Amino acid sequence: QALRQISQRTISTASRRQVENRVSENQKLFQEDNGLPVHLKGGAKDSLLYTTTAGLTLFGTVYAVYYLLVSSMPKKPN
Repeated sequence: QALRQISQRTISTASRRQVENRVSENQKLFQEDNGLPVHLKGGAKDSLLYTTTAGLTLFGTVYAVYYLLVSSMPKKPN
C-alpha cells in the first residue's frame, strides 16, 4: 500500500509541472536559411553525430569488403 501511495504521489506531482513550450524557437532555428542541411542545424552535437555515423559506416563497408575478398581466396594447402 505504501508503494501505491508513492506511485500516485509521483504521477500527480508530475502533471502539475509547467512545461515550457519551445516549439516556436525550434521552428525558427530549423527554418532559418543559413545554407546548412536540416540534419546539421542542431549545432555541434548534430555535426559530431553525423561525422561519427559516416565514419562508422565507411569503416563497416571497408571491413565487409575486406572480409569478402579474404573469404573468396582459396586456402593454401599446408
